[in-house]
Amino acid sequence: MPNDYLTIPLIFLINTLFSLYILAVMLRLLLQSVRANSRNPVAQFLITITQPLLRPLRRFLPPMGNIDTASLFLLLVLTMVKLTIISSLALSVPPLPVLLLASIGDLVGLIFDVFKIAIFIQVILSWVAPTTYNPVTILLYDLTEPLLRPARNLVPSIGGLDLSPLVVLIALQVASMLIEPWFPRII
Repeated sequence: MPNDYLTIPLIFLINTLFSLYILAVMLRLLLQSVRANSRNPVAQFLITITQPLLRPLRRFLPPMGNIDTASLFLLLVLTMVKLTIISSLALSVPPLPVLLLASIGDLVGLIFDVFKIAIFIQVILSWVAPTTYNPVTILLYDLTEPLLRPARNLVPSIGGLDLSPLVVLIALQVASMLIEPWFPRII
């Protein structure tokens, strides 16, 4: 059997598990930054699953103003560990500066992806069930409104059609294309 027979599924499994937890921490950080309702069931779930790793870090890394340094540190460490494990299974571990830059690049890419997906889901939900109350819908609104509000002021609705999500999605994609190439890719 080839050497990759077990390595590729193991890399997939490690990448998936780490990425899901990193996403949970990222969503918690983003929802905190937009001051979303922490009593929302989805927010409560994110708080519950991220609290075991964040609670001890908060003792050593207090927030600096509105910046949750413990969450940022945890995101960076988890991403570096993920990339280290995966790169050691695939090839070899890159030097620490490259690993650090690649981790930051992954997190920046994740932020862009979270906002693009959140806006896309919000648009689809507005077409399918515009008046439905759902905890996820409320969190999506809380998360995307700081980006969509300025776009609504710039782009008027045309015939009742709100084009601000399209403008923001294009702006996010352009920003992603300009920023992400500055960071090295390990995997």
